[in-house]
Amino acid sequence: MIRVIRVCVAGVTGWTGSAVAEAVDAAADLELVAGVSRSDPASFSSVAEALDAVEAGVLVDYTHAAVVRANTLEAIDRGVAVVVGSSGMSTEDYAEVDAAARGKGVGVIAAGNFSVTAALLLRFAVEAARHLESWELIDYAGATKPDAPSGTSREVAERLADVRRPALGLALDDVLGAREARGATVAGTQVHSLRLPSFSVSTEAVFAADGERLSIRHDAGESAAPYVAGTLLAIRAVRGRVGLTRGLDQLLG
Repeated sequence: MIRVIRVCVAGVTGWTGSAVAEAVDAAADLELVAGVSRSDPASFSSVAEALDAVEAGVLVDYTHAAVVRANTLEAIDRGVAVVVGSSGMSTEDYAEVDAAARGKGVGVIAAGNFSVTAALLLRFAVEAARHLESWELIDYAGATKPDAPSGTSREVAERLADVRRPALGLALDDVLGAREARGATVAGTQVHSLRLPSFSVSTEAVFAADGERLSIRHDAGESAAPYVAGTLLAIRAVRGRVGLTRGLDQLLG
């Protein structure tokens, strides 16, 4: 007998949320039981309203930075596992989410990017950091993306910090001119966020040593398709976990 996982999708009418909802609806072992969207009268207007009205085992959040923390905590408080595809939460927010999830005995899987190829970028960047001591990150996104840096680049920076802090040829306090030109320091790594028309989301990790450089780059296309498979993988995995898991790469073999 197939054990069906009941899923609520927040951001169900959005670019990624709608594609995920369609895939959930088509999967034999998943059931789409609710959607949350403020713009769609056929959906619930809030996560709290949806989870109070419908029994769900997993909340998938593809909303936006302003509400993702509150949505995640609302689900955890009700004993519902969460898959977080929205960016915008800080290190402190994730610590709060982890503590809340452990207190309720539920799982949360959060990824700055649920694309399998983006997860491989993260994995390869961690391996590169073990052998090269200097690196910086560049993240590219559309002109109207409100959060900077992107969730993907923040996740890469935080994971690289687990390996070591990168070496700087010149201390940031010794920079002449505009200190901001050296980017933002995220978990010890300098991150440069470009926000321009025509970009979707791209992340580039640039490593360097004397006489050589290594660039590892992920470019998202114009379709939400790359994020669907990773999100479904997380939905199926999260019910067996307690506390926060950061990064889709943690679910790959």
